[in-house]
Amino acid sequence: MAHLLHTSFVPSTSSLRRTPSAAPPIYISSRRNTSIEAKIREITMPVLSSTMTVGEVVSWSKYEGDKVSKGESVVVVKSDKADMDVETFHDGFLAAILVEDGNSAPVGSVIGLLAETEDEIAEARSKASTSSSSLSAEAALSITAQASQPEKIEEPVGPAVVASRETVVASAVHPASEGGKRIVASPYAKKLSKELKVELAGLVGSGPMGRIVAKDVEAAAAAATVAAVPPPTAPGIELGSVVPFTTMQGAVSRNMVGSLTVPTFRVGYTITTDALDTLHKKIKSKGVTMTALLAKATALALVKHPVVNSSCRDGKSFTYNSSINIAVAVAMDGGLITPVLQDADKVDIYSLSRKWKELVEKARAKQLQSQEYTTGTFTLSNLGMFGVDRFDAILPPGTGAIMAVGASQPAVVASKDGRIGIKNQMQVNVTADHRVIYGADLASFLQTLAKIIEDPRDLTF
Repeated sequence: MAHLLHTSFVPSTSSLRRTPSAAPPIYISSRRNTSIEAKIREITMPVLSSTMTVGEVVSWSKYEGDKVSKGESVVVVKSDKADMDVETFHDGFLAAILVEDGNSAPVGSVIGLLAETEDEIAEARSKASTSSSSLSAEAALSITAQASQPEKIEEPVGPAVVASRETVVASAVHPASEGGKRIVASPYAKKLSKELKVELAGLVGSGPMGRIVAKDVEAAAAAATVAAVPPPTAPGIELGSVVPFTTMQGAVSRNMVGSLTVPTFRVGYTITTDALDTLHKKIKSKGVTMTALLAKATALALVKHPVVNSSCRDGKSFTYNSSINIAVAVAMDGGLITPVLQDADKVDIYSLSRKWKELVEKARAKQLQSQEYTTGTFTLSNLGMFGVDRFDAILPPGTGAIMAVGASQPAVVASKDGRIGIKNQMQVNVTADHRVIYGADLASFLQTLAKIIEDPRDLTF
């Protein structure tokens, strides 16, 4: 879902949007703590997810004084789950950056100023220097308050204050510069340089006006590999140090604490996977993943047991969800995220596998849209690839059940006729909201799931 950022000037308003723009926009009112004269627009920190209270500026796509065009990316913002490009709705000049790369600010706070004409840049910078100190103090206060009370963020409302007219000369060296020389690089090139351990300062850009682009970084990385230059080692962990949560870890922490208020119970089941393993081998070459097969099997079982796909949010009623959206936990640096396979019961296994691959790639790049990780109705968590045979999962808030999937392993099994044989079996444990789902409901659901997995012909239709 695209999110639009309001900007302001006297006497009209403007906004920035988060790409892509295909989804209907959500409008977010900007705060009016500072009245800015002339056509100087405020760029505010957007709300990119329902759990986001503080955002981090990953990188500015433009530098102070650069001309920007309507629809062009201005800044990349990190929410609690993903990095998003933010575009402008107006032509103009990026007059002032109030929140630098790597710094955080509360949602709705001003992070930059956009001037309509080049003549207004100096005035905007003057106003920015006057307001930046109060913005920094306010941001620090809000972030501190969030740490102590994560569920409550209040936006201060007060009368508009006209900034001082005194002109303040901007710094001659941009924070992204080194030794006074500005490094001009695309946002993706900056991100790629961090991943590939390439220093931008030593590169000559091949883009417009000498701008460093992705292919310059990739070429430098390839040259370093050929020269057998060892990459820099990761910094060691300082034992005894206290490390604050990242934005993602903070979101995970709040969700896990919230889940403790829900009364849950667990039911386990053993499923034979020989037939599923055989099917996977046959269609693996067509891009079908085991994750997609498990998601499809789970979705088909939920069709017959809608109560297991339901959810209780207010403690007084519950909802039979109209769609079966399977969320699958994916581990990431410093946390995890649950990309969602929407309408998994209706999508064929080949399309489902392609969609899953796309979602994982976007998750690793922190480019998932909000609806791609917040709309799950049932969650899968699979640790089988690590050899884990069984485990329990914590129920995500707002859902009815989560299933923990262990590894498929050979086991000695006695058949009904008394014969002894070896079959591949896996353990699954379901954690459910006991306000809505009962033991018999889960037992019946797991029996249906086992029948589908042990005779998986319906998975390919």
